[in-house]
Amino acid sequence: MKRGGRTPRGSSRGNPPVIPTDCDTAQIEAGGRSVRLTNLRKPFWPEAGVTKGDLLRYYATIAPFLVPHVRDRAMVMKRYPNGAGGDFFFMKRAPSPRPEWIAICSIEHDSGNVIDFPVIQDLASLLWVINLGCIDLNQWYGRCDDVDRPDYLHFDLDPVPGASFAAVREAALLLHEALDALDMPAYAKTTGSRGIHVYVPIVRGPTQDQVWGFTKQIAQTLAAERPQVLTAEYRKAKRPTGRVLVDYNQNAWGRTLASIYSVRPRERPYVSMPVAWEEIRRGVEIEDFDIANAPARVRRRGDLWAPLLDERGRFDLGRYV
Repeated sequence: MKRGGRTPRGSSRGNPPVIPTDCDTAQIEAGGRSVRLTNLRKPFWPEAGVTKGDLLRYYATIAPFLVPHVRDRAMVMKRYPNGAGGDFFFMKRAPSPRPEWIAICSIEHDSGNVIDFPVIQDLASLLWVINLGCIDLNQWYGRCDDVDRPDYLHFDLDPVPGASFAAVREAALLLHEALDALDMPAYAKTTGSRGIHVYVPIVRGPTQDQVWGFTKQIAQTLAAERPQVLTAEYRKAKRPTGRVLVDYNQNAWGRTLASIYSVRPRERPYVSMPVAWEEIRRGVEIEDFDIANAPARVRRRGDLWAPLLDERGRFDLGRYV
């Protein structure tokens, strides 16, 4: 044990490792790997009394449900070294030195640069990334064996100034109806920030650019049919106020969205939570889910997005592009 830290262990029953509350540094074991955690008592949400250690404890608890959704995907790190209210910066390359067990996904960009992204494959690598000051997780859409061929498409429903979250819920239900008419399975989650994400699991095959083009067509068609509620105008200055943006551009190559079960850097540690369509109809709110209640909900209801991990029931977009 190093000075100023402890070396707790998780139980043999698969419980999350114990992250201490009475010290700033700890060396913990997760899945047989040792992870050094730092600044555990540092306030990350001072007004809510939530520390960096609390954030790490949440991710350690939710990891069995979260990790399968980000495994084998490059992770773009958005680091908040001074907590949710502080400055942040993006980091793509996995920092060095780093543990030898951190998996790397090497992706060549148009510039010719090859960037070595970290990959979250297990609890230990999840805690390592969060310990860098990451609050939310932003993974690539394509898995590392073929980063240009995603296995889902999505829509980011984002309120334009003047639009309420009730309008976002209405937009989500309109989109669900349109996708259902195309026999496209759709799954929703609150973003934990301002909107709702809607994802469709697809058969791998179409390129990221083809996926982008398909979602653009759906978004523009739907916005043209319901202009009083929706817009697909990507130019910010030209978006009509009081509408909900059906953002298809986040499907472009190299873009990311906050992952399922991510904590968001808002005024409180809200969580991006999968929700049933009935919950949206009943009036779910962003503020319904935070790090205090999210783990219990997921244990009770299970992973509502488990179908996105299944090879069965995926939409065959290749028939349309």
